[in-house]
Amino acid sequence: MTDESMQPYQRIAQDVRDQIRLGRLKGNDKLPSTRELADRYEVAPGTVQRALAELRAGGIIYSHQGRGSFIRESAIDTVADPTTQAIKRLEQQVAELSARLDRLEERHDD
Repeated sequence: MTDESMQPYQRIAQDVRDQIRLGRLKGNDKLPSTRELADRYEVAPGTVQRALAELRAGGIIYSHQGRGSFIRESAIDTVADPTTQAIKRLEQQVAELSARLDRLEERHDD
């Protein structure tokens, strides 16, 4: 879907996802207020609210009444591109194999 075919709320939501993917937003970072986002994207506050609702439904953000919206820790994995996800899985497998090897070496030394 190109930017031209996306609705304004979808562009805002995608921009937040992109900022997470690029590391500009991290888990528990606070998003700007609805008013600030509306001004930044030159849209109505309702459009921002719709984008935030989409991000909440996708598990990307969580909101606290009166405090704002925040990036979920798990959002990093949710928006990661397939290559990054594959690298993380490989890193986890290498760590698990290293731990198994350490245990085997400990047994051998006993």
